[in-house]
Amino acid sequence: MNWGDALSHDFWVQVLLVFACSATIGLERQLSGKPAGVRTSVLVCVGTFVFVYLSQTLPDADPSRVLGQVVSGIGFLGAGLILSKDGLLKGVTSAAVIWVLAAIGAAVALNRAGIATVLAGVTVITLTGVPLVEKAVLKLKSLARDGDDE
Repeated sequence: MNWGDALSHDFWVQVLLVFACSATIGLERQLSGKPAGVRTSVLVCVGTFVFVYLSQTLPDADPSRVLGQVVSGIGFLGAGLILSKDGLLKGVTSAAVIWVLAAIGAAVALNRAGIATVLAGVTVITLTGVPLVEKAVLKLKSLARDGDDE
């Protein structure tokens, strides 16, 4: 049995980075009451990391093919989060978050820690900032409408 990679410092740094990025995003989703919380986020990101990481260690393996299959599988998983009711789509943002989590896991596995960290930050900023901007715009519209009634 070869335990080499699992015992290496670099491997554990990558695993901790994947965990930190995905748990941060997952915590935001969970606190917002969304379907894919911390556990789902961590598992998607870690799973993607492991598949892409392992694809680089196998002889005669093509990591780009594994990455392509991960992208397809994650798309399928995300599609399961999307619901349609009365012509309205729900869960599209959660599906997109699952997609981003897979990208973060893949980036770390491909030794692109900076990209993964920035992507996690941009994701959290988008998830928390856009609703604030939307509320502000709606409030301004409401004030403008009230001003027109006078």
